[in-house]
Amino acid sequence: MGIANDLASLDATAQAELVRSGQASAAELVEAAIDAAQRVNPHINAIIHPRYDAATAEAATPGNGPFAGVPMVVKDLGCVMKGEPHHFGNQALKDIGYRSPVDSSLYRRFRAAGFVAIGRTNAPEMGSTITTEPLAYGPSRNPWNLDYSTGGSSGGSAAAVAAGIVAVGHANDGGGSIRVPASECGLVGLKPSRGRVSQAPLIGESWAGATIDGCVTRTVRDTAAVLDAISGYEPGDPYTAPAFARPLVDEVGADPGRLRIGVLDRSPDVPSHPDCEAAVAVAAKLLASLGHDVDESSPAAISDPGFPDRFVTVVAASAAHDLSVLVDIIGRPLADGDLEPDNAFYGELGRSVSVVDYLRTLTAQHLWCREMLSWWHPADGTVGHDLLLTPVIATPPPIGYLTGPEGGMRVRELLQFTAQFNVTGQPAISLPLYWTADGLPVGVQLVAAYGREDLLVRIAAQLEAAQPWVSRRPPVTA
Repeated sequence: MGIANDLASLDATAQAELVRSGQASAAELVEAAIDAAQRVNPHINAIIHPRYDAATAEAATPGNGPFAGVPMVVKDLGCVMKGEPHHFGNQALKDIGYRSPVDSSLYRRFRAAGFVAIGRTNAPEMGSTITTEPLAYGPSRNPWNLDYSTGGSSGGSAAAVAAGIVAVGHANDGGGSIRVPASECGLVGLKPSRGRVSQAPLIGESWAGATIDGCVTRTVRDTAAVLDAISGYEPGDPYTAPAFARPLVDEVGADPGRLRIGVLDRSPDVPSHPDCEAAVAVAAKLLASLGHDVDESSPAAISDPGFPDRFVTVVAASAAHDLSVLVDIIGRPLADGDLEPDNAFYGELGRSVSVVDYLRTLTAQHLWCREMLSWWHPADGTVGHDLLLTPVIATPPPIGYLTGPEGGMRVRELLQFTAQFNVTGQPAISLPLYWTADGLPVGVQLVAAYGREDLLVRIAAQLEAAQPWVSRRPPVTA
C-alpha cells in the first residue's frame, strides 16, 4: 500500500495494526511521518527539534508494545528525553542549547508502548499562555487557517496532529493547554484526572497540582488507548488517581446509559463568540437526541469572581520558582532578552506573594473545590449531574490576538471554562463537533466527576459515532 499517501488518514490504532499484521513496517511508518513533516512543517512551525535520524534508528527495533512503530511528537515542555533539547520556549535555554539530563517516566512509558518520537514541538514560553507564539521559536500556525492560533500551550503538537504528520501528540494542561489546542485544531483532547499521569522523576506536582500530561489525537479510541499506556503511579508521587475498573479503551463503544448533563454556554462576565455558543447548542441538541437528559444547569461556584485572582496567584508563585530554576540552569542572573515580558511580570508578582498568603490562597481554593464538586455529588443526598457541557474558549483567536500589550487581559477573558477543572482535578475532554462558516473548528468541553475518564470516553465515543469528524481535513495537510 502507499503508506506515505495513507498515513495522514489513519489513526494510531490503525497504524499499529498495520505493523502487527505485517502490512507495513515501523520503518515505513516513521519514514512516511518524517516525509510529511519535511513537507508540511515549514508552513505550520509545529516541530522545532526534529529527531529524524534517531527516530529512523528506533524504528528498526520497535518492540512489541501496543503502538509498536507508530510515530508521534513530544511537546518541548515536560516529557523530557535524556540528552535531547528542552527549551520551554525560552530564548536563554535555546541560546545555551540546554539538554535534559534524564528521561521522564512519561517518555519511558511512551517508548514502552512502542511509540517513536520524530521530534519535539513548539510551545509558548514556560507554558504560561493559551497560544503558541514564543519569541524564541516563532508562532505555530493552525492548519485550518494559517492566520489563526493553534491554541496553547500544546499548540505545536496539535498542529502536527491536525495536519496529519502524526496521529498522536504529547500534550499537557495546567489551565486548558490540552483542550484549547484540541478545540482550535479540530482534535480530541482529554485532560486526565489529577494524579493519573506521573510527572516523575523531576516533578511531584506543579501549579499546586493543576498540571497533568496527556495527548491530542484525531479519534477517541486513540485518546483512550494512549491514556491506558501512560497512566500509573511512580514511587514518590504525591497522589495518584484511582485505577480504572478495566482498560479505558474498552469503554469505547460501551453504552454510557442515560446521563444527566448540565449546560453552561456562556460566562456571566465575558461575552462569548456566537460560534462558541452555537457549538454548545449543537452538542446539547445532539446529546438530547441520543437520549440524555440535558438542562441548563452548572455549578454556581464556577463563576466565583475570586477564582481568577487565586489561580493567577498560584501560577505566579510557580513562575517565580521556575525562573529560579532557570537561573540555576543558565548559571547567571536573567538579562534583557532572556525572558518574555509576561513571564517576567509573573515572576515579579510571584516573588511578592508571601508564604502565608500563598497558603491562604490554597485553603480558599480547596474550599472552593468542595463547592464545585457538590454539583456532581450533592451533600443533601439528591441526584447530581453526570456531566457538564461548556465551550472550551470564548472565541477563536487569530495569531497575535493573545500576545502583545493587551494579550494577557485577552487570555483572561477567553479562559473562562477550563482552568477551573485543573484546580478541581476533574477530567475534561474537548471534542470537535462544530466548524464555523469560515472553516475553523470549535470544540466543546465535557467535564465529569473526579476519576471518571471512563464516562467521558463512553460519551465521547457515542458522539463521535453520531457525528463523525475524522474525515474532515484542513487545507494544510500531509
